[in-house]
Amino acid sequence: MARERAQSENYGRPVRRILVGMLVIVMLAVFLVWRIDSPRVERMRAQITDAILPNMDWAMAPATGFSEMVANLQSYKRLYEQNQELRNELQEMRVWQEAALQLDQRNARLLDLNKVRLDPQLTWVTGVVTADSGSPFHQSVLLNVGERDGITDGWAAMDGLGLVGRISGVGSRSSRVLLLTDSNSRIPITVQPSGQRALLAGDNTPAPAIELLDKPDLVRPGDRVVSSGDGGVFPAGLLIGQITETPSGRLRVLLAADYERLQFLRVIRLHESAPLTDPGALVLHPMDAQAVDETGTTIPLDGEGDNG
Repeated sequence: MARERAQSENYGRPVRRILVGMLVIVMLAVFLVWRIDSPRVERMRAQITDAILPNMDWAMAPATGFSEMVANLQSYKRLYEQNQELRNELQEMRVWQEAALQLDQRNARLLDLNKVRLDPQLTWVTGVVTADSGSPFHQSVLLNVGERDGITDGWAAMDGLGLVGRISGVGSRSSRVLLLTDSNSRIPITVQPSGQRALLAGDNTPAPAIELLDKPDLVRPGDRVVSSGDGGVFPAGLLIGQITETPSGRLRVLLAADYERLQFLRVIRLHESAPLTDPGALVLHPMDAQAVDETGTTIPLDGEGDNG
């Protein structure tokens, strides 16, 4: 037995060395063939690839199936995590919905207790933003509402929270909104709680500047900025943003509207008052200007009554 084992080892070692040497030679030959830059060798490489690759599908099937299984498991994991996030967000939204309903009911009760009657003429038209100017020198957007919807130049446009701009051009089916950030935009504002009146001037930056402020010392960063209603440009009380101060000390306004996501805008209808056809009717005639004293006697307000 020992002799046979020794003989097998004596024959096995040379055979292994020969096989290893042949394998090294084959690998060197393959390397050289794939490195030679020749049209004939390139055609030979293409023929070898065409002959080998289709027959290697069975060998690659397990690896391909395993990789697809791993990708599917990762996809299922992401879907599960997204599902859990959506469930949590839905639960939070239900809580906010209940809070909003309670606040709405409380607001309705307070309005009823205070006998508040909202202006029925202050309505709005909602439009979709169809295009953006995209220019650094002229900032405006286009809406899909126009003259057919009753839109008029000068009306205010808001998103869900704050003032965005005003209508500066109306077509039959579209209208252009000049944004507050545009350099041509100038609107009167009120800073709360100080009540300071000023002018909001756009300068093609995300935070428009404040001009013509009487007492800057009364204004603090974080103060609320609303439209003043001066000049009949906008209705009073429309939210614009809050005060911020630059490192140089200049006051600007951080706009409440989300200018990065302008998809729907609400155009506020501002109905003008009826024009006066008889201005003299605002002034009372001296014969009609009368008052009543404590004893019930009618006294003319022009001072021509009985002095006794």
